[in-house]
Amino acid sequence: MRLLLDTHCFLWLNSEPDRVSRDAMAACRDEANALHLSLVSLWEIQIKQQLGKLNLAVPWTSMVETQQQANGLQTLPLSVAQIQALQQLPPHHRDPFDRMLIAQARSEGMTLVSADQSFAAYEVPVLW
Repeated sequence: MRLLLDTHCFLWLNSEPDRVSRDAMAACRDEANALHLSLVSLWEIQIKQQLGKLNLAVPWTSMVETQQQANGLQTLPLSVAQIQALQQLPPHHRDPFDRMLIAQARSEGMTLVSADQSFAAYEVPVLW
């Protein structure tokens, strides 16, 4: 299974693993699954840090390296086709970062790993 981590899930894997559900943690640790983090999430983290809305004990670059070594995390670039997929999303969710993650997951046939219950309104598999 190809998994796309929601931003909060990525942060929790690194700093608060107890907040990650048992099923999500098992899927992230399963070597049969491919674990991905969108560049959109890194962009969101950077913006929130600059706005003072997010304080990290460890730089996000270190978190990415840790997850690459521990779980084979791969970064997912943003494509024009994924941006175009936003046109097909109904306006259930207003957060632009989450909407882009949903579009990416749908475009790439991935399962989103997220505690965000609003994702259920979209036609995208969600694991939590």
